Amino acid sequence: MPSPRRDSPGHSPAANARAAAVRPVDAGGRAGAPNARTGGDAPGPRAADLVTEAVRSGILSGELAPGTPLREEELSATHGVSRHTARTALARLTAERLVTAEPYRGVRVSLLDDAALVALQQLRCALETEAVRIVKEGGIHPPDVDDALGALAAAEESGDWPATLDAHARVHLALVDAAGSPRIAEEYRRLDSEMHLLLTHVRPAYPAGALTAEHRAYVAAALVDPERAVRAHLDHSTRAILDSRRRDA
Repeated sequence: MPSPRRDSPGHSPAANARAAAVRPVDAGGRAGAPNARTGGDAPGPRAADLVTEAVRSGILSGELAPGTPLREEELSATHGVSRHTARTALARLTAERLVTAEPYRGVRVSLLDDAALVALQQLRCALETEAVRIVKEGGIHPPDVDDALGALAAAEESGDWPATLDAHARVHLALVDAAGSPRIAEEYRRLDSEMHLLLTHVRPAYPAGALTAEHRAYVAAALVDPERAVRAHLDHSTRAILDSRRRDA
């Protein structure tokens, strides 16, 4: 993975990256100038939502590298919001595990080591297995999965890795959402954000089209034998990610 960016006095690369990725947003959700009111926020919790989404976007796009510090005062100044609102946004991102808060070090974009990856995949396996079991027992064909697989094929063909990640997530979320369990879907999305963060910086070696072929086979197998298929699929992806990390180290 890329080395974490470090701050230095003045306009360091890390500070420039934060300024570029954590763009100010207005109350309508558009990128733009900070709120014109001195120290003002958008009404209600909307301001925290917008700051959270802006920082999340910077993290998942790779503009904010793992280890990049995120400071309340910078977010407050950039977005024209109070430090309380900035703190709320960072707390939400901490709950999603996209950032990590450590005593005396502050808040930084999360680094997922190998042990954290394995634990993450184990929890994904438990949630996805249960969701697909519900889908199978209900005789449901996930309504969005075919479109998601088509998007994955198009993204792979274009060689666009960020679009491939988005489409990959859509395939798994289509299976999970089809179960109709809001709690499973909510928890799974938290884990999916972590996985997206990891794969933004680690690209397993897949020949063109292989990821789509693998996921078409996975969807078919999962709807027949959820426990076996989900476990085998996630074990395979875990090994691919770990191998890629070692290759790029």
